[in-house]
Amino acid sequence: MALRDILDITVQGGKGGDGGLSFLRLKYLPKGGPDGGHGGDGGDVVLEAIDDVTSLERLVSRRLYRAGTGGQGEGRNRTGARGEDVVLKVPVGTVATDLDTGERLADLTEVGQRALVARGGLGGRGNASFASSRRRTPRFAERGTPGETRRLRLELRTIADAGLVGYPNAGKSSLLAALSNARPQIASYPFTTLSPNLGVVERGLERFTLADIPGIIEGASEGKGLGLEFLRHISRTRLLVFVLDVAEAPAQTLEALRHELRAYDPSLLTLPALIALNKVDLAAPSEVAAAVAELTPFGLPVLPVSALEGAGLEALKGTLFDLLPQRPQRPAPAPAPRRVVVDPVRVERHERGGWRVLGRDVTELVARFDASNREAVAYLQGHFIALGVYKLLKRAGAEAGDDVWIGDAVFEYFDEAGEADAEDSAPEADAAADDDDAPAPLAAEGDGAPEPVGAAGGDGVAEGDG
Repeated sequence: MALRDILDITVQGGKGGDGGLSFLRLKYLPKGGPDGGHGGDGGDVVLEAIDDVTSLERLVSRRLYRAGTGGQGEGRNRTGARGEDVVLKVPVGTVATDLDTGERLADLTEVGQRALVARGGLGGRGNASFASSRRRTPRFAERGTPGETRRLRLELRTIADAGLVGYPNAGKSSLLAALSNARPQIASYPFTTLSPNLGVVERGLERFTLADIPGIIEGASEGKGLGLEFLRHISRTRLLVFVLDVAEAPAQTLEALRHELRAYDPSLLTLPALIALNKVDLAAPSEVAAAVAELTPFGLPVLPVSALEGAGLEALKGTLFDLLPQRPQRPAPAPAPRRVVVDPVRVERHERGGWRVLGRDVTELVARFDASNREAVAYLQGHFIALGVYKLLKRAGAEAGDDVWIGDAVFEYFDEAGEADAEDSAPEADAAADDDDAPAPLAAEGDGAPEPVGAAGGDGVAEGDG
């Protein structure tokens, strides 16, 4: 089975649970007051790095991963259960990128490292949270918010200390099998290796990982052959091993390989490197000596080896350990900055007539409450004042009886004496939110004549089925 090293999936955090709507009823306490608890937060979607290069293959069967929904709040101020997290096991070296924004969300370079890629929604507040000296028995609760949804690209960049780089059929897989515990597929035709193979090379108590990168051909950096599919796996190595066939113009081959690496990422040529001149068992000693002399001007150590007969392998292993630089100490990953989306409140004409109020804050606010609930609409009035909704509608030319869309909810606008009161009372928005008798220029649209939700003579809006 070929290695899966790129995968596109969609992840979705769990929805937050709705707040509870409950009133305490006991034998000797018939009117105990509101006691609805908060809803539980939704679960998160998390990536976790494991030491298994094939683990992306297990995610192919599904393209949508959704975390658990938070539990609903219950009576006696009991909070709902938190939604279950979804943990996706991915190989060490996986990079997660948001396909819509291009933002890099995670770069997992250590076993056990985790990254949050889709946050769960917040649980809604229960009706006990809305009780006040003026609102003794609130008959509404807050809904939970939806979780984050992202389209991700998971890209595996193999974590290896050293990488074998060479043309197809240069003997890289044979060399890997001879030096390490890996058992890659070996055959006498080109492109036998279609996915990276990893092995562990040991010397006493020392060890490092060695990767067999599939064969690179001329033009690979431009997408020819396997193209960029596997050049990315070289980018994390600390040491390059150029595997050259002694009978296949090794100097020209090395120059072509270096050209492809330079075209893909010039920094790769700054890494420590050596040359393994392979298949010397098939060449005469004079041919081997001539090839070594031809490669010497490149300034890299040249070691003649035979992966088939084992000649020169101990010297190659010792040189690999000597040249391998120390593993850099990676600083603890800083938390990814949160993107702030600026979406101010604004008013525009609706295609059906009336008005549409846009803006992230006001839309999310209305979505968390039942717009057909009289008390919930009265509670929203103070927030509408604080967000400047009434001023914007007045300035846009809204008239009494106009329909006003906010998200999926439809309200009816009233403009009597209360509009001026609403504008003047903006600094007292919090008090208005706690006052069911505050003037209400907006409320859920109803079927019959407008029935004020505010004090007599103030602005009011009818409420009904909508």
